[in-house]
Formats: sequence, C-alpha cells, structure tokens
Amino acid sequence: MHYGYIGLGNLGAACAGCLVKAGFKVTVYDLNAKLAEPLIAMGAVLATSAEELAGSVDHVITCLPSPAVSERVLRNILPQMKAGSSWVEMSTLGRDEVLKLAAIAGESGVRMMELPVTGGVHLAYQGKITMLAGGDKDLFDLHHGAMEAMGDRIFHLGPLGAACIIKVITNMLAFIHLKATSEALMLAKRGGLDLAQSWHAIAASSGNSFVHETEGALILNGSYDIAFNVDLALKDLGFALGFGKEFGVPLDLASMTNQTYIAAKAAYGGEAQSPMIAKLLEDLLGTDLRAPGFPARLE
Repeated sequence: MHYGYIGLGNLGAACAGCLVKAGFKVTVYDLNAKLAEPLIAMGAVLATSAEELAGSVDHVITCLPSPAVSERVLRNILPQMKAGSSWVEMSTLGRDEVLKLAAIAGESGVRMMELPVTGGVHLAYQGKITMLAGGDKDLFDLHHGAMEAMGDRIFHLGPLGAACIIKVITNMLAFIHLKATSEALMLAKRGGLDLAQSWHAIAASSGNSFVHETEGALILNGSYDIAFNVDLALKDLGFALGFGKEFGVPLDLASMTNQTYIAAKAAYGGEAQSPMIAKLLEDLLGTDLRAPGFPARLE
C-alpha cells in the first residue's frame, strides 16, 4: 500500500521513517519542508501540499499538534482522497473530537481509524512504540502491517473513541510518575545519598517505573530532553481531567500534577521539556539533581 504521512514532528518523522524502512511506499508532507529531508534521503517522496499528497496515495496518516489542526487538515484533504481511502489519525485527541472528525470524514465516504501511541519518541524511532487502535476491526486488519512496521505492541481497544481514552490514561500516569520520581530523587539528594546509585536502586525496586528509568535519567543528565513539551502535557492532562468529570472519577493526583505543569509553564514556557517539572523543585530548593553517566537523550 502507498501511505501518505502528514505531520513530521518528533513522533511523525519517527513513524514515517519506520514505514519507509519496512518497504512501504510513503509520500510525506509538513509545513516545514526541512523536516522531510531525512525521510527523502531514505526513499520517501515529498508532496508540495497536503492536498497533493491525499490525491496520490491509498491511505493518509496524520500526526498533528492539536485537534484544530487535525480538523483543518482533514477538511483540506477530503476532496482529494481516492475512493476507498481511509484516514489513520495518530494525534492525541479527545473522544468527542475523534467522533466529530470521524463524522466529517464519513460524509465524504472516508473511514477513520484512531491510532495514538505511547512509550516515547526514542521507541518510535526503533519501531518499538506501543500502538493503541480504535475503529472498525476490518480497518485494524487492513493497516496491521503498517502498525507492525511502526510498533511492536499493538492493541485494538474497540470502536472509535476507545483508544483516545486509554491514551489519555497512560499519559496521565506518566506525568504522575514523573512528578513522583522528581520528588524521590530530590529526597535522595537532600538526604545526602549518591544520586546515581539511588537511581539504580529505585530502578531495581518495587517503586520503579518506566518513567523513572527513562525521564529520570534525563533529569539526572540535566537535558530534560524527552522531545515532549509542557504544553502537550497540559493538553493531555486537560483531557484526563475532562474524562474524570464526565465519568465521575475523582482524580486527585492528576489534578495536583496538572497544577505542577501550570507552574512549570509559568516558569519556563510551554515549549519547555516535560521533565522540567523536576527543575521547579531544583529551583525552589537551590539543589540540582545532576549525576554523571546519564544520557542527554534516549536512544
């Protein structure tokens, strides 16, 4: 199949690259054409517009920064999409937005599958990110080969809207875990412990988490560079708190973590890296969390 991929930010570039490496024919587009250069070098074709891309491929995948951008791109490409084409949306959206966009696509005879992912951009570049699909089972089956190229753990969560709920849940947990590991590392530092040894001890304990092993390492390096910013974290936490209100579930930890991210945005700006919530503690206490031997980015 010939896929079109629109949106070549950190995650989109990684996933599109995996499709190319797996042998799929891939046409790509981003407003910033420079982002496409590594993919072109790998064998992808660059379209001059999203509309041109949509008219030249079998199926379109998007990975975009906001629901508003997703809707705008969708409305632009629908008139150009071939009969029988489908749309795979990898952006993180709310459930209502997924259903709204699916209805817009359906009016033009285009079916949608939602495909948010989780695990981090470093795993996306390895083709090992976790894929969370929502939509009709036959669409899931149709695109299973592409999903296998992009990820190594693939889940069909159910109808449209199901995947975005679990995606928001997993991100909510990640942000809570990040706040927890920041506080744990600060306790170790202020307690006079060796931070590197403390990180390893936590990683080998019942208190370990995926976030401690990954983002905790970036905190100790001081880069904080997880390729995911504070604004995106606030967007996802907003979705989580909205679901909590809708489903009648009190989300105390998510609410507290949301306030921490609001403070981080005030201090460092929305483009600051998500793990910089640890820097709030560092600045407050005048105590850094540096330790030798930890990476600036995850590979």
